[in-house]
Amino acid sequence: MFPPLINRGTPHAHVTQQSGATPEAKLAPVVHYTFLLIGLSLLVFVLHKLDGILLPLFFSALLATLLLPMVSKLESWRWPRILAILAAIFMLVGGIAGLIALFGTQIMDLKAELPLIQAKLAVMFDQGQTWLHDRFGMRVMSKDEFIDSSLSSAKKSAGGFLGSTLSTTAGVLSVLTLIPIYIFCLLYYRDHMRQFMFRFVAPDKRTAVLHTMDSIQSVVQAYISGLLTVIVIVSVLNGIGLLLLGVKFAIFFAIFASVLAVIPYIGIMVGATIPALITLVETGSPGKAAAVVGVFVFVQFLEGNFITPMITGSKVSINPMAAIVALILGGELWGTPGMILSIPLMAVLKVVFDANKSTEPWGFLLGDVTDGEDTRKDKSDDKLSFLAKAWLMIKRM
Repeated sequence: MFPPLINRGTPHAHVTQQSGATPEAKLAPVVHYTFLLIGLSLLVFVLHKLDGILLPLFFSALLATLLLPMVSKLESWRWPRILAILAAIFMLVGGIAGLIALFGTQIMDLKAELPLIQAKLAVMFDQGQTWLHDRFGMRVMSKDEFIDSSLSSAKKSAGGFLGSTLSTTAGVLSVLTLIPIYIFCLLYYRDHMRQFMFRFVAPDKRTAVLHTMDSIQSVVQAYISGLLTVIVIVSVLNGIGLLLLGVKFAIFFAIFASVLAVIPYIGIMVGATIPALITLVETGSPGKAAAVVGVFVFVQFLEGNFITPMITGSKVSINPMAAIVALILGGELWGTPGMILSIPLMAVLKVVFDANKSTEPWGFLLGDVTDGEDTRKDKSDDKLSFLAKAWLMIKRM
């Protein structure tokens, strides 16, 4: 009377058994991003706490990457690896010592002029106070009151300042001792460390990993060598402009501003403000101070639109917004050393992001807008005029 029950669920059960293994459990997007945020927070905490260990290593890695072509060239001339590395390190130390000697001479000359600059600055301070009193009715502060307030604030912070100065000096000396040792070890054991990294990668993916490592190395080398070249050219241009204006300590301010010009937008303001103020105090001429600022702005325009694109091209194409964010994050994480390391580390991250399809959009976000577009254009857009093609060729030089 009732239909047979044998064939009711049997096919479905058979299909279920043949359909495969048990489906994998997938995390909800909220849980996934929560774990990602926790991981990033722990990474930032560790990076901040281990700054005394990581900063010398990062600086050593950058300098070792810069010295690697020289070491490889010496090794191709049948030099032993140890002698090649030591020769490269000695050349690096000699160049840094020469820069310190040049800066030291200029700083000593500037220190000898400080009493006269302070006297002129006091006169300008009184004149400014008088103008503010006559114009807005503000109370005039005498020089003695200003000095007393400055001394009282200095006495309050003297102990902390002395302690921080001693700790900073000890830290700098220890870092200066460790960096050459790290550079030597990184260059001497570079093949061993590469084989160590390969042991974590499957054999079929080692070619891609090797290509990524070579790309990172070429990007860092291009950034540092191009940066040094740009600094030298900008220093020469700044020095010529300041010498023509008759600015004191022109060489020091030229190199100082060119080094700061590496920081987009912010560096040029700091590098131009200090020599402009000293020129204003020395000469009392606002026009000459404005001319000093004009020199730096003009050289910065040449550097941003012609010098840097011709030297570095698209080797390290980080857009200005990403560079500024990197500088702010690096300064918050590690202070001034973090600001120095932020741009090359951002360039390395871009190379790593570009090497993986899942993170390639982040590499595109960090890159410059001239790197390329994914949108398809009409074929008629490719028919450029002669002037447009010439301009593109000049930009790609």
